[in-house]
Amino acid sequence: MTPVLVDDDTLAGTDVVANNAMNRERGLQSYARELGFDLLGWLDGRGGTASRPQRWLDICCGSGRALVEADSMVNVDEPRLLLTGVDLVAPSVAKSSTLDLVSASIASWSPRHRYDLITCVHGLHYIGDKLGLIARLAQWLTNDGRFVASFDTRSVRDRDGRPMARATGAVIAPLGMTYNGRRRLLQRDGGAYVASPWRYLGADTACGTELHRPAGSRLVLRQGQTVIARRVALAVGAGERNRSAGRLPSCDAGVA
Repeated sequence: MTPVLVDDDTLAGTDVVANNAMNRERGLQSYARELGFDLLGWLDGRGGTASRPQRWLDICCGSGRALVEADSMVNVDEPRLLLTGVDLVAPSVAKSSTLDLVSASIASWSPRHRYDLITCVHGLHYIGDKLGLIARLAQWLTNDGRFVASFDTRSVRDRDGRPMARATGAVIAPLGMTYNGRRRLLQRDGGAYVASPWRYLGADTACGTELHRPAGSRLVLRQGQTVIARRVALAVGAGERNRSAGRLPSCDAGVA
């Protein structure tokens, strides 16, 4: 059966997506375990200064616990690190000159700066046009910046909703990313303009009803102005339960 797709506004209004509690338990140590490196140690080693501080952007930051912990270690008199978190429902925390938590859809939000580090821990599951977002994030990096995010290739599906994990090369490679299959991590070092070869079609919210069935995103592969006949689809979820809602995230549309 062909999935019924919805647009991003409808997807963002679902109770599973518009929920900042999904990252409520993830502090800096949890981020280090998930992403495979010490984020603050990596940033500190880059030698930020008060005149040219390092910038860290966390996408789908949820409660923002990791950013708040990092902010508590910043010298506000000579800050060498500036922090930004974006989520549909940003938490209310004490105001800080070095931490900015933004309530916005990442699909429409635009940064005012380029970033040295961009992270997304188990947040791409909740994004509709994941490939389009990944391409944009590459452009938000500094020349020697790093983007790293949780990403499960089992979320790649064909137009009929069948898993297409073996199509990962066709999905990831055009975006200039590397993929660690063991840790299920997507990474890019160095900012660059990346043109996504995919056109987003919509989201399949029904995919979030079964634990074994990841959510999915659908897009269309184009070569120039020509739509390729082969059609694939990228799923939004990775089969992970949303702890607060007790069920899977909604499915987003992907590739064709």
